[in-house]
Amino acid sequence: MQNRRHLIQATLCAAFACAAIPAAAQTVTLKAADVHPAGYPNVVAIENLGKKLETATKGKIKLQMFPGGVLGSEKEVVEQTQVGAIQIARISLGVLGPVVPDVNVFNMPFVFRDEAHMRKVIDGPIGEEILTKITNSPARLVALGYMDSGSRSLYTKKPVRKPEDLKGQKIRMMGNPLFVDTMNAMGGNGISMGHTEVFGALQTGVIDGAENNPPTLYTSNQYTTVKYYTQTNHLIIPEIFVMSKVTWDKLSKDEQALVKKFSREAQMEQRGLWDKSVAEYTQKLKAAGIEFINTDTKPFYDATAPVRAKYGAQFADLMKRIADVK
Repeated sequence: MQNRRHLIQATLCAAFACAAIPAAAQTVTLKAADVHPAGYPNVVAIENLGKKLETATKGKIKLQMFPGGVLGSEKEVVEQTQVGAIQIARISLGVLGPVVPDVNVFNMPFVFRDEAHMRKVIDGPIGEEILTKITNSPARLVALGYMDSGSRSLYTKKPVRKPEDLKGQKIRMMGNPLFVDTMNAMGGNGISMGHTEVFGALQTGVIDGAENNPPTLYTSNQYTTVKYYTQTNHLIIPEIFVMSKVTWDKLSKDEQALVKKFSREAQMEQRGLWDKSVAEYTQKLKAAGIEFINTDTKPFYDATAPVRAKYGAQFADLMKRIADVK
C-alpha cells in the first residue's frame, strides 16, 4: 500500500512538472492506467493504441501503461486523470453516473437483448451521444471509446433454471442498490459485497453464489467453489476509456484526430480480444467441471420489470431508443 501511495505521488509530481515545460521542448509520454492485469484485453488494446500513436507521430507521443492497479483504485485513477496526472484510463461507467446520469441507463437489467444488441447501440448514434455528453460534462474527461466487459450471468452451488430456483439463495451483487434490487426481483437474496471478498464468502457459505462473466469467474478462482453457470445475461454493461481534458487541450488538432482514430480501432480490437478470452475461459471452466445451463431468460426479464420501472423512469425515452435498435 505504501509503495503504491509513493507511486501515485510520484505520478502527480511528474505530471505537474511536465505541465511547466513548453510542449515543443519535449516528447509527450502518456501515462495509461487500468486495474486489470497485464495481458488483459483492455490493457493490450490501449498498449497497441500507444504504439500506433508513437509510429504516427514519429516518436513525439509515447504511451506507458500501468496495469494491475499500480496507480491506485479506479476511483483514485479517475481523480488523477481529471487533474492530468494520468492521461488515459479505462473506467467503469458507474463513477460517471453522478455527472452524466444518462450513462446509468446501461446498468438496467436486460436493457440490451444480448451482447450483439449492446454493440450495435454503443457503435451507433446513441453510443456517440453519450460519449459526447461525458466529454462536455464537468468531469474534465474526454471520452474516447467503449470497451466490452461481457455479459454477467449467475454461478451457484445449486442449479438455477428459473427464478423460483433462486429462492433463499444469497447471491453477491456489485455495490449498487439497483443491482441488489435486480437480484431480489430475479428471486434471490441480493448481497452487496466487494469483489475481493467473494471467494472467501463462497468458500465459507456466507453466500450461495455470485454473478459475473466467464473470464472473471475463472481468473478469480471462484469457479472452484461453485458447480453451475446459468446464462441469464441479466447485465451487459460496457465500460469506457477516457483521456484527461488537461492533456487533450494540449494536443494539436491533428494529434487529437489521431487519438480519436486509434481509439476507435482500440475499441474494435478489444472486442476481438475479449471474445477470444471468453471462449478460452469458457472451455477452461467446462474442463474444470462447471456445468453451463442455457435457460429461458424471459421469466427473469419479466421479473425485473419493476426494477426497470423504478430506476429507468428518467431514461424512458432513451430506453425506447435502445430497444428500437435492431
